[in-house]
Amino acid sequence: QVQLTESGGGSVQAGGSLRLSCVISENAFRGNCVAWFRQAPGQEREGVAATYIGGLYTSYADSVKGRFTISQDDVKSTVYLQMNSLIPDDTGMYYCATVRGWCPPAVPGVEVMDYWGKGTLVTVSS
Repeated sequence: QVQLTESGGGSVQAGGSLRLSCVISENAFRGNCVAWFRQAPGQEREGVAATYIGGLYTSYADSVKGRFTISQDDVKSTVYLQMNSLIPDDTGMYYCATVRGWCPPAVPGVEVMDYWGKGTLVTVSS
C-alpha cells in the first residue's frame, strides 16, 4: 500500500519561511514523479512543484518560482518543499502526491497523480 505523509505546515507572517516534508512509503519512492499541490479555501487544487525521484528534474508553478525549492532525500524516502518569502496568497492546504514514472514537462495536474497524502495546512498572515 502506498502511503504519503505530509508535515511541517504552520502559521507564519508574510516574508517568513516553512519547510514541508512528505514521507513516502519505500515501495512508491524510487522511479516515481512526486509533486506538491495546494488548495486555498474555495479554490481548485493547483500544482506547485514536482520532481523525479532519483533524477535532477524539477518544475515549478510560475507563482512560486524563485521562492520555493523542491528536493529529495533518498535515504529518508522524503521529498521536501522549502518555502521562502511567503505571501498571504500561499495560504492553503498543501498535499504531496505521486505517480509511477517520469514527470510531465510542466507541473502535473491533479488528474495525473495516483496517490495522495492527507495534507498539511499553511497559513500566511499579512
